[in-house]
Amino acid sequence: MGRTYQRRSNLEIIAEILKVARRGARKTRIVYGANLNFKMLGEYLRRLEKAGLVTVSKDDGGIIKTTRKGYEFLRRFYGLKELYLKNL
Repeated sequence: MGRTYQRRSNLEIIAEILKVARRGARKTRIVYGANLNFKMLGEYLRRLEKAGLVTVSKDDGGIIKTTRKGYEFLRRFYGLKELYLKNL
């Protein structure tokens, strides 16, 4: 029997990007860590930077880091996910 896979939601993708970027990461690490392509990552990074969830260093080789606001997003996201899964 084959396994059925569900597509990830935008929130799940955002959480994975923020998780990989917690200690700082370049685009390549995030692409592999969050299982995205470079085009998708670029679209998400623009939105995440605009929302203040990540910073992109212009002079440090393009290091992407999760901000405090990004950490708060992760905390709330995983808290809600845990609450949801507990009640299934």
